[in-house]
Amino acid sequence: MQLVKFAPMSALLLLLCACSETPQTTAKKEVEKPPEPVTGQSALFKMYQVARTWAPDAQVLKMNSMLLSEVPDVPRGKAAAWEATFVSADKSKQRSYTFSIVETLPNLHKGVFAGLEEDWSGPKGPNTPFLMAAVRIDTDAGYATALKESEGYDKKNPGKPMVILLERVAKYPNPVWRFVWGESVGTSNFSIYVDASTGEFKERLH
Repeated sequence: MQLVKFAPMSALLLLLCACSETPQTTAKKEVEKPPEPVTGQSALFKMYQVARTWAPDAQVLKMNSMLLSEVPDVPRGKAAAWEATFVSADKSKQRSYTFSIVETLPNLHKGVFAGLEEDWSGPKGPNTPFLMAAVRIDTDAGYATALKESEGYDKKNPGKPMVILLERVAKYPNPVWRFVWGESVGTSNFSIYVDASTGEFKERLH
């Protein structure tokens, strides 16, 4: 009699154990998307946030995009890496920062990376510092304006690399984006200035 009572109980326990086991499923891993190039205003703000921890009075002196062989296909008005220089009147120092979407050691690090401090004795030469708040127009919108004013230069020179600068020069009251067709200002024969505060076309340089 004891064996008869035990058998159904054992069967019940086995059934409960089987029900409690959950089937193993293999989760599909999402394919990681490659990092996307960013606009100038976006990169500048990321660097500015870090620069403020170095100097609360930090102002922008200049910025430029960087061409990376690791990221060959970059939409116009964006870049895979940017470099900006900030100045502090309180410290009498300047400091460069980089922002990159990829790691290219030993010279370029992914994300924001701070360079060394250098002495800064105040505005001199063609560039003067300006407030971050003055940069209201982003580079994608600025490029659209520059393209309209390029007189078809882009179509006549397909595939030409582009470098973007941000600076404040004496002849303009606001900082300007400079869209340079070519690998550098020195090797280019065409660029356009667009006001970084208003988005206005300012000048065409041949």
